[in-house]
Amino acid sequence: MTYRECYEKGSRILNEAGIEESTLDARLLLEAVCGTDRNDLLVHGEQPVEPEAEEKYFGWIGKRAGRIPLQQLTGEQDFMGLTFTVNENVLIPRQDTEILVEEVLKELHDGMRILDMCTGSGCILLSLLHYSNDCEGLGVDLSAEALEVAGRNVLKVLTPEKAEHAHFLQSDLFEKVEGKFEIIVSNPPYIASAEVEKLMPEVRDHEPVLALDGMEDGLYFYRKIVSQADGYLAQGGWLCFEIGYDQGAALKEMMTEAGYGQVQIIKDLAGLDRVAVGQKK
Repeated sequence: MTYRECYEKGSRILNEAGIEESTLDARLLLEAVCGTDRNDLLVHGEQPVEPEAEEKYFGWIGKRAGRIPLQQLTGEQDFMGLTFTVNENVLIPRQDTEILVEEVLKELHDGMRILDMCTGSGCILLSLLHYSNDCEGLGVDLSAEALEVAGRNVLKVLTPEKAEHAHFLQSDLFEKVEGKFEIIVSNPPYIASAEVEKLMPEVRDHEPVLALDGMEDGLYFYRKIVSQADGYLAQGGWLCFEIGYDQGAALKEMMTEAGYGQVQIIKDLAGLDRVAVGQKK
């Protein structure tokens, strides 16, 4: 089959399977298999596709039709202008989370220590280290499988010099953490348990529940982190969270009652609550 024929057949299969962005996913999977880019469809659409590549492509198309996320098939996801390795053991980095990183960067200065709680793929911590100088970072997660992915991402996105400043620790929140940090940042599980089953199949069935389920009301991990962070946050340091679209008021009250100042709720481009930040007085 030609490149264009593969693409058109792949698009049709995904469309019939109810994949919302069927044409985009078909093109991205074909590019990943063939090592091509978006121009090839326009310029080299009549070129034949090698049988091995064709077989792999339609194997991926079948899996995507079965709702396996595209990023788990390609093994990669772009975030903050960097490319991260991902698999079924970590949440796929979302564009919304870039808002959290951008807010932290406003307060991050050279030489600071950063703690990334519930680090997953390491995308938040490693992005912060990439876009700063001489900062030290510790990523914490309960999942050993997630930390393995984060470790693989260190040299994928950082220079060898900056990579020396990235560390990871398997710990149940602060249980094994030591020292003080100028920034504590977290994108913890924040979906209420009853809502997890209502998520789209790609998320519900293929991303780690451990990284999604925020217990009964979705606020369990915020309460734990807010109540314990003071002992690990330097004077004047910042506590920064990604939050759910309707959790801003709860987080503002929670952080204010815990003694944090300058508590702000930052909204995303859709006007929904996305980030909560507060400073240790």
